[in-house]
Amino acid sequence: MNNRGAQRGRRPGSPDTRAAILDVARRRFLEDGYHAVTLRSVAAEAEVDLALISYYFGSKKGLFGAALALGANPAELLARAVEEGDLTTLPERVVRQVLAVWDDPVTGPPLIAMLKTAIDDDSLGSLVKEAVEREIVDRIAGLVPGRDARQRAAAFTTVVAGLITGRYLLRLEPIVSMAADDVVRHVSPHLRLALRGPGRPARTTRPEGRTVPRP
Repeated sequence: MNNRGAQRGRRPGSPDTRAAILDVARRRFLEDGYHAVTLRSVAAEAEVDLALISYYFGSKKGLFGAALALGANPAELLARAVEEGDLTTLPERVVRQVLAVWDDPVTGPPLIAMLKTAIDDDSLGSLVKEAVEREIVDRIAGLVPGRDARQRAAAFTTVVAGLITGRYLLRLEPIVSMAADDVVRHVSPHLRLALRGPGRPARTTRPEGRTVPRP
């Protein structure tokens, strides 16, 4: 078995090294899918130290975003939104994060281009679908209680996808012309309902009699 990829310091860090890593990662993601690709396997094929990939890209999510030439990675943005507060205000934070990134003249166009390509290209479409399921749906499902957590997480993600499609692909009016605050006000309640799930009350009562808001 060839262990050349495990040798440390095989390539010094340089722009060419970074480009070589991205070339391998882009091909592997498209050929094998998001889940099957590991940082270790990319490092071995690119003949670089595994630590160098972590240095350049931080994580598998970071490598995926860079491989697809995304100025902003949706999975990393979600992680940031989750870390910034509790579940009750997550819908507002997610909508504002989406608007900030997709409206931005630098980070928005590559995301829109990727989405358009994913619609026409089955390989890229399958890759994006798998990444969204594992890095976004599964992440949200881990935040909410209940046996139907993944269904609610998928519904939450679908509402976000609908906002992105309507505002940035179809450019539906009046959503495309709305100010950020108005979009947050109209869309956040739907995200909150998706997290809560059908048939669940907006408030629950604890044993001691105090009521607490559901997300």
